[in-house]
Amino acid sequence: MTGTGDGAAYAAGPLLLGVRHHGPGSARAVRAALDAARPAAVLIEGPPEADALIPLAADPGLRPPVALLAHAVDEPGRSAFWPFAEFSPEWVALRWALDQGVPARFIDLPATHTLAWEEEPPVPDAGDGDGDDAGDGGDGDDAVRVDPLAVLAEAAGYDDPERWWEDVVEHRGPGDRDPFAPFAAVAEAMGALRERYGVGGRARDLVREAHMRLRLRDARKEFGTAVAVVCGAWHVPALREKTTVTADRALLRGLPKVKTDLTWVPWTHRRLARAGGYGAGITSPGWYGHLFRAPDRPVERWLTKVAGLLREEDRIVSSAHVIEAVRLAETLAALRGRPLPGLSETTDAVRAVLCEGSDVPLALVHDRLVVGDVLGEVPEAAPAVPLQRDLARQQRSLRLKPEALERELELDLRGDTDAGRSRLLHRLRLLGVDWGEPARSRGSTGTFRETWRLRWEPELSVRVAEAGVWGTTVQAAARAKAEADAAAARALADVTALAEQCLLAGLPDALPVVMRVLADRAALDTDVGHLAQALPALVRSLRYGDVRGTDTGALAEVAAGLAERVFVGLPPACVALDTDAAEEMRGHVDAVHTAVGLLTESLAGTPAGGDACAADQGEDARASAAGEPADTEGAARGTGGSGAGAAGDAGGADGSADGPAGRAGGGPGASGEGAEADAGDSARGAGGGAAGEADRGHGDGGGHREHTGGGGHRGHTRGDGLRARWRGVLRVLALRDNAPGVIRGRAVRLLLDDGALRPEEAARLMGLALSPGTPPAAAAAWVEGFAGGGGGLLLVHDERLLGLLDRWLTGVPAEAFTDVLPLLRRTFAAYEPGVRRTLGELVRRGPGTRPGGPARGAAIPGFAAEPDAGRADAVLPVLRLLLGPDADRGAPYGTPYDTPDGAAHDANRHAAHHPAHPAHRTAPGPPDGTARGTAHGTAHETTRGTTQGDCLTGVGT
Repeated sequence: MTGTGDGAAYAAGPLLLGVRHHGPGSARAVRAALDAARPAAVLIEGPPEADALIPLAADPGLRPPVALLAHAVDEPGRSAFWPFAEFSPEWVALRWALDQGVPARFIDLPATHTLAWEEEPPVPDAGDGDGDDAGDGGDGDDAVRVDPLAVLAEAAGYDDPERWWEDVVEHRGPGDRDPFAPFAAVAEAMGALRERYGVGGRARDLVREAHMRLRLRDARKEFGTAVAVVCGAWHVPALREKTTVTADRALLRGLPKVKTDLTWVPWTHRRLARAGGYGAGITSPGWYGHLFRAPDRPVERWLTKVAGLLREEDRIVSSAHVIEAVRLAETLAALRGRPLPGLSETTDAVRAVLCEGSDVPLALVHDRLVVGDVLGEVPEAAPAVPLQRDLARQQRSLRLKPEALERELELDLRGDTDAGRSRLLHRLRLLGVDWGEPARSRGSTGTFRETWRLRWEPELSVRVAEAGVWGTTVQAAARAKAEADAAAARALADVTALAEQCLLAGLPDALPVVMRVLADRAALDTDVGHLAQALPALVRSLRYGDVRGTDTGALAEVAAGLAERVFVGLPPACVALDTDAAEEMRGHVDAVHTAVGLLTESLAGTPAGGDACAADQGEDARASAAGEPADTEGAARGTGGSGAGAAGDAGGADGSADGPAGRAGGGPGASGEGAEADAGDSARGAGGGAAGEADRGHGDGGGHREHTGGGGHRGHTRGDGLRARWRGVLRVLALRDNAPGVIRGRAVRLLLDDGALRPEEAARLMGLALSPGTPPAAAAAWVEGFAGGGGGLLLVHDERLLGLLDRWLTGVPAEAFTDVLPLLRRTFAAYEPGVRRTLGELVRRGPGTRPGGPARGAAIPGFAAEPDAGRADAVLPVLRLLLGPDADRGAPYGTPYDTPDGAAHDANRHAAHHPAHPAHRTAPGPPDGTARGTAHGTAHETTRGTTQGDCLTGVGT
């Protein structure tokens, strides 16, 4: 029976058990006092609206740490938590009442008032009576808040309240003869503090305590005098205070209200710790949990657990280590006058013996054991918003269990389960539920692979409740949220990022709204920087759509149009920029370059409109007339069957059949085999030319790129056209004198990396930029643009560039050296250590002073003056095994089109690839590429790095 225990417990009124929240010593003492007093009802500090949730505490599926979550119905972000750990006195009292069949009630201020009280949003039950009641009451006044434990510890001669509490409560245990003695002592101490400090700077506590007294009176009327109250020790003197009902009700009159919902949610030990952002008054929940569970010898059991963790991390820890650590902890406790070793003594012993003085493994022990990553569980019967239930259902079906410990998840999007996990995580991110954070994938850069870093935090339950206003399922809520975000987005880049998120999250129904907003914003935005920021996310979306099977046709059109606008506006936008703006613009150039490469791949095989090639010819002709480099890589563009050569990247308006090494421009009846041309080779072809590349092809009067007679093929895809026009933009930037040096250098570097600029021309441009007439600061900026971002390997493998840089740097005047040094340090400090070491070795022995010239100094392994052909050829068998036989795929990249080594393009091979043109025939030309295919007027344009697929783009399929 209840209410038949020790009658002396209720002699002075209700049994008031003042505790420290989340204190294992208090929890053990509460259990002993309840067993002795056998109350008829148990009243617990907490929101009364949670009374209906108390029976769930007996459900085996509800495992602490858990928390009561209260949130405003109309504003879920306004919320509060009441956490419970297995060693919390309130949880022990709750479970005791359920096990004994005794009614349990919560008696604190209702959550409807707590959430509406906006002056100081509370963090309930943060540590009454333990000195860390951060947010537990108070009304925002200027009074100094009293830390009860700190005051009592100082009075006892302790400088650490935690150590004082351990010595007085945790290590003493409940009274052997009188289980109520510890509570009487704590109540007396708190009474003295309340007399000295009054409310202690917590004016809101007056209202809370008035409500507690009213609920206590109601319980005594219902259950008699045998009522036990478990609350923060700070409130005990107030509950014993003699007040009238009228006075208490007056304090509660006029309080604001808000409609609330309550439920149980999982909690973690980390969130119980002060370091985790919740001031619960305990820095070591894992240690306290151990003290509560250990039946005996807590120090020996703890150090054994520490040894097990260190062994799992492959550290050498033996039984002798554990024995010696126990002895050291006990010795330290004796020297410090403590009844038992506490956390400080065991930590010192672990550091000295098990960790051999190192704080690195000690940090692991603190994170995994002292704090811990325990995550509670809540049964399905607990109330939840529909969105939370749908999320739980998907977590079960996808086998994606929430965990408090951070872990990495590798996903292969080609599998249905992993693809579903990816969609769920991306949808949650759209809703602001950041359960997973994308991470860099290891070992693969394919778009079919994703890596996530997962960690479930209790606050995410609030985020889920907040997201419930958007829909009842994760998919519906994410779609509605995406559409709303698109309409509210201010920047164009925000809309393109949202389009990317929609594709990643598998929300095709939201794309029409997002794309409509994107098209409207793109049409009105004229800022090149905004357009450049928006393009990368849009282009990435095309690739992701390919992996997920999403229709990205609309995205492709918008991306291509956006790229064209960037091409037009970027050169003028790169003029008259200061240092910071130039650095920002260089980032835009890099981002657009990467985006154009991806966009070219995404648009590969999509023919451009019939006028595209003609438009390109007109652009090149105008560029040549203006003395600017042409903006496409197909240089000698013939027109129709007339053979009249339009101005190309490598010049040659009249064409020449005897151009050196195949570098002649296209002309009537003779299209030179296209090798790379540069801006300095003005004499190549009859007309001279600008920077770029000549076409590799044939000529038989059939026309180049577009057969106007005889129904020819289009040899130009839209993606190739974009890449070619982007290269033209980079050439303009590389040669524009009024552009910042960092941008000009970057443009040269990108062209060189892309194979659109010959190394000799890059060296020439670098020599011009680093000439004595260039101010040192401008030259250093050019070097930063050219050699920054992984340019170290380029300098390692091209000693001409390194020699130019070395000679310029040694020639910088002493008075200007300090000005250029920060730029140079920023450039070279980003290199890998191995690259810096190699560059230092090259500079020490002296880089080559002229192209192809022998290096000075003794030969060093790996730094030969000339390439070792034998070692280079040794990799060919491995490449053939990796790439397979190439007989059916035409000549490989880099092989002369018609040479014997390159599998000459004879009539039979051409007819096999192009049955519509059986008349196209040519004989193998001379090795130097002069006047190739004079009887074959159809020039074939090749694009580097792509597979040629028809008559006008090469012989490959």
